[in-house]
Amino acid sequence: MTQKLLSTRSLFATLSLACVFLAPRANAEIHYYVSLTHPEQHLFHVTMEVPDVKDQLDLQMAAWDALYEIRDFSSHVQRVTASVNGRDVPIEKLDKLSWRVQATGAVKVSYDTFWDDPGPFSSQLNSEHAFINQAMILLYVPGRRAEKSILSLRDVPAEWNVASASPVLLESMDRARMFTLEAQTFDALADSPIEASHFEEFTIHDLTPPVHVVIHGDDYKKHDVETALRKICAYEVKLMDGAPYPEYTFIFHIGKAANGSGGGMEHANSTAINIPSGPLLPNVSAHEFFHLWNVKRIRPASLEPIDRTREMYTRSLWFAEGVTNTFSSYALVRTGIWSKQDFLQDLSQQITELESRPAEQWQSAEQSSLDAWLEKYALYNQPQRSVSYYTKGQVLGFLLDIVLRDRTDNQRSLDDLLRSMNTDFAREGKFYRDSLDIRLESEKLTGGSIADFFDNYVASANPLPYQSLLARAGLELRTHESIRATLGFLPQREPGAPWTVAAVEADGLAAKSGLQVGDEILRWNNGDVPRRPERWAAQQKPGDILRLRVRRAEKEESVEIRLGELHEKFFQVAEMPGADARARRLRDGILRGTTDPVTARTH
Repeated sequence: MTQKLLSTRSLFATLSLACVFLAPRANAEIHYYVSLTHPEQHLFHVTMEVPDVKDQLDLQMAAWDALYEIRDFSSHVQRVTASVNGRDVPIEKLDKLSWRVQATGAVKVSYDTFWDDPGPFSSQLNSEHAFINQAMILLYVPGRRAEKSILSLRDVPAEWNVASASPVLLESMDRARMFTLEAQTFDALADSPIEASHFEEFTIHDLTPPVHVVIHGDDYKKHDVETALRKICAYEVKLMDGAPYPEYTFIFHIGKAANGSGGGMEHANSTAINIPSGPLLPNVSAHEFFHLWNVKRIRPASLEPIDRTREMYTRSLWFAEGVTNTFSSYALVRTGIWSKQDFLQDLSQQITELESRPAEQWQSAEQSSLDAWLEKYALYNQPQRSVSYYTKGQVLGFLLDIVLRDRTDNQRSLDDLLRSMNTDFAREGKFYRDSLDIRLESEKLTGGSIADFFDNYVASANPLPYQSLLARAGLELRTHESIRATLGFLPQREPGAPWTVAAVEADGLAAKSGLQVGDEILRWNNGDVPRRPERWAAQQKPGDILRLRVRRAEKEESVEIRLGELHEKFFQVAEMPGADARARRLRDGILRGTTDPVTARTH
């Protein structure tokens, strides 16, 4: 006899997904079975059952998910076979992502996929746990993504439990355990990551709807985690006039379980977060929870309909990610998790990071968003080649808040802009047109044009007007400067490979000394290359000599480089002494999340 028990996990994701235009077949269900046997081998053993196949079945695997990077998850796959009624049938690989089965009936496809990558942006199976981003391990039928999808986890170690944002059904038969998850579409299933391990779990019941917390790891205090999450979730739900989910699940890997990786990944009704210790939890959690609205439901049209086989370019990541950073910092200061000084210090650090990158002079927030797909290349991430849409977007969000408050005499704010977009787009099942609709929604609040802000600082890379805008909110930007040594070139090393010169600054001292891209670095001042060359340089003085022995075209050469100097500016946002009453009202409104009563339309 089979016993079925519903776990405490939350309900499946309810998404406005691109695949809704696909008409599901009556009562059709695609069923996946994933075995975790021998987890130390890092192999997920997957069987996929597809009913009602007529003549031909095309299968596909995603090229990207969780990150804006083409990662070709099919490279992890091996031993793909197909059968019908227990008889093998031919399966042909068409390209790096696609397979075809020539058959009729209920087709069963089996394969193994190897995963041992920590972090919320990957999947992992080892003797400690299984974490599954399902889009990374599951084949899907391109034309049948709208059909009900079921996943059953088999051979789960006896001491492990299973958690996900999809409902988890525990089935037991003959002492075996199988955990089954159901979703109305493949995309909803793929947007519900799974944690299987010996984890701690609890529910914050006084939040409505309830929030579930799953923690695999150590170096945290349950009381501190629960207190911080209660404040963050309650505040953000109130800010956005209600929760968009039936239930919500946090999946944390903390301490040793994080395995050196960090970050968070948002999902429709859940998030997965890796952090080295508990005290870092509030900042990441506030960001990921706010993604419930901004990006998961307030969503740019340029990311729809979703296509996991190719790059999807958008100009709006400065808003989807960066302004989400703005609101995570707002949540922390407005709930008392951060002090006012903590908030201003964080803003100061973002401005310092942004202004320290030479690319800030030419790369706009929109271009940074478009170029997200280049972030997997180390060269692109260098300060002279790119700025982060997270950082620039956070700063732009804060400055836009000041603009909205200033032009409406503190009667409208960035909070109102997000609520307006939630009403006009998310709740109507519509997607916004990148920066255009953000600007138009802003202008609805102010009653006048804000094209100058968007043209100059979002679409273009003009210097941000810190002093003039900050002053309107009773703040000022103070500057401190220091000088440090710089190498003038970028040393780089892949695991197990030698150090090489990845880039050389044009017209810099290293270039004038004859150093070239591609040089293999054999010796560094008659010793080994330091583990962190940039940190080594920071401990030297401008003008000091660095002697390198390099190999170039099978020949060894000596290169003597005089270290250059880098002038670094540090920025500090502080309260302006003697700010007038209006400026103080704007500043207090930002810090407290308040506006003044609307008395008349402001132009």
